[in-house]
This record gives sequence, C-alpha cells and structure tokens, in this order.
Amino acid sequence: MKENEIYDIAIIGAGPGGYHSAIRAAQYGAKVALIEKNKLGGTCLNWGCIPTKALYASAHLIEKFRVADDFGIEVNDFKPNFVKAVERKNKIVRELEEGIMSLQKGWKNDVYKGHGKIIEGNADEGFELSIEGENNTTIKARRVIIATGSTPALIPAFNIDHKRILTSDDILETDFKTVPKSIVIVGAGVIGCEFANIFANFGSRVELLEFLPNPIATEEPVIIKELQKKLESLGVKIHTSQAVLSVENTGSGVKAITCSADVPRDQQEDAEKFIYEADLCLVSIGRAKVSSDLGLEEMEIETERGAIKVNPSTLECSVEGVYAIGDVNGGIMLAHVASAEGDVAVANALASMGGFPVNSTEIDYDVIPATIFTSPNIASVGLRRSQAREKGIDILMGQFPFSALGKAKCMGEEEGFIMILADKHDYRIIGASCIGTEAPELISEIALAMRHGLTVQDIGETIHSHPTISEMVLEGSEAVLGRAVHKRGRPILPKPRYVY
Repeated sequence: MKENEIYDIAIIGAGPGGYHSAIRAAQYGAKVALIEKNKLGGTCLNWGCIPTKALYASAHLIEKFRVADDFGIEVNDFKPNFVKAVERKNKIVRELEEGIMSLQKGWKNDVYKGHGKIIEGNADEGFELSIEGENNTTIKARRVIIATGSTPALIPAFNIDHKRILTSDDILETDFKTVPKSIVIVGAGVIGCEFANIFANFGSRVELLEFLPNPIATEEPVIIKELQKKLESLGVKIHTSQAVLSVENTGSGVKAITCSADVPRDQQEDAEKFIYEADLCLVSIGRAKVSSDLGLEEMEIETERGAIKVNPSTLECSVEGVYAIGDVNGGIMLAHVASAEGDVAVANALASMGGFPVNSTEIDYDVIPATIFTSPNIASVGLRRSQAREKGIDILMGQFPFSALGKAKCMGEEEGFIMILADKHDYRIIGASCIGTEAPELISEIALAMRHGLTVQDIGETIHSHPTISEMVLEGSEAVLGRAVHKRGRPILPKPRYVY
C-alpha cells in the first residue's frame, strides 16, 4: 500500500470465515487486507474438513472394494495404500489453497503472511495493526474482523507429545503416512468417530474412549444406535462412560488409564482402573479459541474463557468497529457458520461506514445443518425430538429407510434412514436427522425448506427426479403424514393449506 493509504477492512485469519469475508467485502467494492500467519484456508482446509474428507473418500472406497463381487466385479487381493491416500489428500489441499490465493488476487485483496495484532485506534479514525512475519509491517484499516479460529485443546493430563500422543492436526500433517496397527482415540465426538472410521477401514485396531454414555451425544438416539452398529461391524470397540485419568507414551506405544465416569473426582484415585494400550493415541476432546496476542487486552475488547464476546446479532465486539467471527467468538464451531458470520460481519462493517451497496443485517442461527462424515454419513438440522418436547411442540414424525429406495439399492447403499419432524399444528418442518449415503446433501434441501417456513406438504408436492437419492427427502416428508408410497403408513387427513 501507499503511505497513508487505509484499508476499508482488515481481516485477521484466513480460514473459512476470514478468506470468505475478504472476498465478500471485495465484491461490495471494499479495499481489503487479509492477514494469515500460517496457511490460507485455516484449520478447515489444512487440518480439518477437507483433509479428513479426502481420507474418508479413500476409506469408503475400501469398503466398496470389499463388496465389489456383489456388483459383478472380481477384485483379487486389493491392498490399501495409506501413503498414496495421504499424497492424494495433500494434493487436494494444495490445489484448494492455491485456488484461494488466486481468488484473493482476482479480487485485488492484499494478503499478508504473518501474525496480525491490533495496536490502537477506533471506529472514527481507523485501527492500526502490526504484522509480524516474512516482512514486518504496519497497516491501517477502518474496520477489523477477527477470524483466528481454534486449535486442538492441549490437556496437560494427556501428555500430548505430538509423537505417539497426537492431536487431529498431527494426524493430518502432510508427512503423517503410517497406519498404526492399533490406536486409542480419546473422545467419541465428531472428530473421534470420523478418524475411527478411517483407521478401521485402513486396517487399524481402534478403541474409542468416551466420557459420556454415548458417542456423538448431540444426535438422535436412533442415529447414535445405527452409528454404533456400523462402527462395531468395522471392528471398532467403543467404551463409553469412561473418565480418562492419564495417557502415557511408553516408548514403544501408549497406555491410557481410565475409571468409570460415574466415580466422583475425589474418589478416582481409589476406583477400579481400566488400561488400554496401542501404538498411538489420538486426543480429540475439544478445541481452544485462538485469541492470545491479538491486542485484545490493550484495546479492552472483552473476552470470556478465551472467546471474544460479541453482540450475537451483529457480531460486533465490545469495541465499536471490531468484529469476531467463527470459532474464536465462542459460538457454533462449524466452517459454514464461520462463513455465514463473515457475510454478516462484512455487511455490518461496511454499512456502518456508508458508501457501500449493502445494508446492516443480523445472523440467524435457527437453521444450521450439521454433518458428520462417518460411514454411513450423518446429518441433522433444526430440533431433535427431545428439544421439541422441551419447547412444548406437539410433533409429527416420519421415517423412511434407504433400503426402500430404488437408487440406494442400485448403489448398494441401503444402510440408514431419514427422520423428519413437523409441527402437528401446521405441518411446518422443525427438524430432521439422517444417517446414510449422501446424508449431508439431503439435509440441505430440508434446511432450505425450514429457512423459508415450508411444510412437509410443500416438499411432498415438489416433483423429485427418479431414481435419485433425493427421493429420500420426498418419501420422508410424505411419511410424516403417513403418505409415503414406498412405506406403509396410516395416512393423516391433510389440513387446509396454510392455516397459520
């Protein structure tokens, strides 16, 4: 930049929230600075969403090869090659990172490699930021968006040494290319279950240790039961209600010691112990917000347990003109939420300055799809049954199995089902859960319907191409009213349309 020139927006962090915000701001005509100390794409692209899905694709193909004979294809002595799978994963990540850089250049955004920090300033005069990295420099911007994300939580008791006791970042590094003969995974949440699926398909003996009574505790009980059944069929041993007391690198492997989660903390020392041994241990029990050394204290920007406090509607921090999006603000830790929050923060930042073709807006968290890439896939949106009951909503529920769908049978993907919930008063969709092939794609149609207040009748009256997996949404919606053609039910007499 020229001396005394000022950016409209400076964004600290180039993950799915930050790089997305930079492009969106440029589309409105803003002059943008994007600051990233590591790699463009952040955790999502480099150590999260994308690399795990690349490995999942390889793992799923291994599953398909095992049943190739059912499709009339004779495959003799096929051999999984984890090294090549990792190299493919690395290539995908590299190409996408290059794509992000190309987009930033295309929108004429300035990308700075280094650690960004707010030094001083205000919304009236602009903010000064320092960048320490390849070329130390200082820039000025009228507004700032913080999108620094999160990192795997390093729990002292688990002795994470990045050698045998690992985080998800360690496993997804470009040079991690050896499949362990055995692995203990601490935490049976989304990350733990996805890696359990991947390693089991590549031949590892996998044991999952979970403090709660069930894995993926946020999902519907019937979804959890289906997932457990599949993981166990892959040889994964799931140990629930286990409090992990310590994890030790023994030199030749790891040893995890647990006791029952029901034992009070002050009685754990004398409680019965359980020992789990393996080659490696993956600790996947949470993530810590990256909010240190950003100038927050000096600027008197309020935080709470490492999370930057924001107005939940506008995403503005306690200091006017500074916004925080994604994991660092302590909200829902999903890449697509960070991107959506970026849209809102950019709109509000530019609208507050004036002169840009955009109005202020608010974030809406009512309809957010969540996805889990185990095999089979899991996806959900809106309320679960227990949540609906807590809200006093009288619900109708419809289920439809993949095994009754022609396209799923043709694909050999008959595991799982879709479940759709509707308000009994007006048939509006209030939630859905799905486990099975392409579940994340299916849930998007339901999210769109919920976002616009549609009913199960609206979906039922929408012609879906045949034969397709998308017919799961059609049949599932009709099943709410007992009208699914390929599943017997007791039809409910439709109410007059739009009684509300």
